[in-house]
Amino acid sequence: MQFTQITGDDRNLITGYAPDHVAVNGVRHTSSLILRPDRLLAEWPVTGIETLTPQSLEWLHTDPPEILLIGTGSGQAFPERALWAQLHALGWGLEFMDTAAACRTYNLVMAEGRTVAAALIVESGAR
Repeated sequence: MQFTQITGDDRNLITGYAPDHVAVNGVRHTSSLILRPDRLLAEWPVTGIETLTPQSLEWLHTDPPEILLIGTGSGQAFPERALWAQLHALGWGLEFMDTAAACRTYNLVMAEGRTVAAALIVESGAR
């Protein structure tokens, strides 16, 4: 899926997605990542919903987002109930969706000027 890039803007914009990568500002990332409009954590070690922990999101704690979109790979998935409760306790708006939907939603929410972050799981070996 190809996205159109908005020019003249320094924010991180998702410009493309396929099951094996996410493109941010035209740069392909083949591993999971977390991004915000003003910064990017490439090489996020989460490889699936089963490896997601509150600690894996510590990068966001110093400047919490209003909304956190978690892209769970090629299909929508949800964490175990205990983990869901821990994440919900952080007080962030939290949405779980497949990674393609999270990419589209991130761009829309960012364009609205809201404080958003996307934690995107890229499945290794996916095509």
